[in-house]
Order: sequence, then structure tokens, then C-alpha cells
Amino acid sequence: MRIHVVADAADKDGGYVVDRLVERGGEIVELDRDELTPYADLGGTDLVLLLGSDKSAHDEKWTESVTAEIRLVRAALAAGTPVMGICYGAQVMARALGGTSWRADQAELGWARVDTTDHVLCPEGPWGQMHKDVFAPGPTSRVIGTSWRGPQCFVDDAFGARAIAWQFHPEVTPQTYERWVDEAYFGDTGQDPKDLVRQAYAHAPNARNLADKLTDAALDYLGVA
Repeated sequence: MRIHVVADAADKDGGYVVDRLVERGGEIVELDRDELTPYADLGGTDLVLLLGSDKSAHDEKWTESVTAEIRLVRAALAAGTPVMGICYGAQVMARALGGTSWRADQAELGWARVDTTDHVLCPEGPWGQMHKDVFAPGPTSRVIGTSWRGPQCFVDDAFGARAIAWQFHPEVTPQTYERWVDEAYFGDTGQDPKDLVRQAYAHAPNARNLADKLTDAALDYLGVA
């Protein structure tokens, strides 16, 4: 598998998900989402993975970057290349498929279970959360996971290839989550930073197994060998 991973230049850690893709034979090619290569110039790919970001897909100052990523998603799907998205990547994918995203009233942080209608492609978890935005998927997308704040997972197969996206973070390691907390992405949310880090390490023993199973299930759904 040749896999193009779209990420911020300052935060390219694909954690457990990328680790599993490599274990499954993936060759990882990193793409800076602020300087994206057009799909036609990628030189062939079997999967596009959109990682998270501290950006907001609806923020006008990132319009150029978001537009380029949307074009990449649409071109990949039209060419028959499946796309997988996580958190910000899910919000960009939702927009690419006719949906939208916006700033939530409150950040969703910590570890929590999600409500699901598909325990294979969206197990209930618990999963790590670290986002301040929510999304509404497009008209052809099917939501299979939710929390009380909004959609947590959707799938789509209407654009030439399949797509799957998760709002939660199956990839995140406790070390990365601790760094996110230390960097205070969302300012003062009223939650105890020490408790958020404690949750990350408490769930770590099971997190990799959950991520491995989810990644395997997603590859099967997407039809990636």
C-alpha cells in the first residue's frame, strides 16, 4: 500500500493508526496540508489519510488550505482512491462531500464512549476526544456514530470510492494527548488538565488494540488490500 498522509507540518504524528498501516504493509508519504500537491501529481496512491489539526475548517484564514484539501479529497474519490479522515480531517471531508462544520459551544475533551449503529466501523470505545468544532455530513453520507455534541463517524460511497471519517481520535497516544493538553489548544475549558492527562494514560493499555481493530476494519470497508 502507498498511503498519502495529510497533516500539519508541526504535528504529523499519526500514532496508532499510522503504526497499524505500516504493520499492514503501508508505505507512508507525508503531505503538508498548507502546501498540498494536487492529486494528479501524487504519482499513484492506494489511500489518502487526513489527520487532525488545531485549525478550524470553517475559519476564513484557512480558506486556501481547506479548499486545496477539499479538492484533493474529491479528486482522490473520483479517481477511485479511498479516503480516511480523523477529527479536522473528518470536518474537511464532510465539507468536501457537501456538508459543513462550525465552532461548538464547548470543546469536547477526554475519553468517552460513543453511540453507534455499527460496532465494527465505529466501536463505542471509549475514545479520546480533543476538538472544538462539530460537523454536519453531506446528503450522501451515512452517520454511524454520535455523541451528544454531534456526529462521531460517517461513511460515504457515492463519489467513486469509499470514505470513512471519525471525529474522535483512534490514533492518539497518551504522550501526544499530554502534549496537546500542555499546549492548551482551546484555552481554559474549565476541565482539569491533569485529569485529562490521567485519562489518556489510564486508557492507554487498551487504546492500541482498539485502534488496530478499527484500522483493520476500515481498510476492509475501503477495499484497501
